[in-house]
Amino acid sequence: MDKEPITLKGLENLKEELIFLKEKKRPEIVSAIADARSHGDLKENAEYHAAKEQQSYNEGRIQEIEDLIARANVIDVTKLNNDGKVIFGSTVFLENLDTNEKIDYKIVGKDEADLKKKLIYFKSPIGKGLIGKKRKDLVEISTPAGIKNFEIIEVKYI
Repeated sequence: MDKEPITLKGLENLKEELIFLKEKKRPEIVSAIADARSHGDLKENAEYHAAKEQQSYNEGRIQEIEDLIARANVIDVTKLNNDGKVIFGSTVFLENLDTNEKIDYKIVGKDEADLKKKLIYFKSPIGKGLIGKKRKDLVEISTPAGIKNFEIIEVKYI
């Protein structure tokens, strides 16, 4: 069973989702199933089948989260000895040398990754291209959209 690196915030989010699924969503689904059951014939009862499907998805997600939490290797970047290098959990401030656009990314684990929130998976092309680099480094990264050139402006451990 491999340990899965995760940030402190990522672990907190998983625990919150788990509580929500177990304490709020699960009882709602059980209630919906009971309600649909009371409408009679289950073979042609769309509400019943939808609720059972929702229950299956919810229980699957609960198991997935419990597994992730069990395998979590929490990395608190604020407590690490850092030497200015991009590491798991650090926030990297970049300038895209092709467009002069400034952007920042936090390097995170698989379950936390969300490009819209600027959270990138450390094993993604950009994540892999940044790990180990430091301030002022020029980085060329192959992405699905083509080659991108960045300069690392700053690396923060927040």
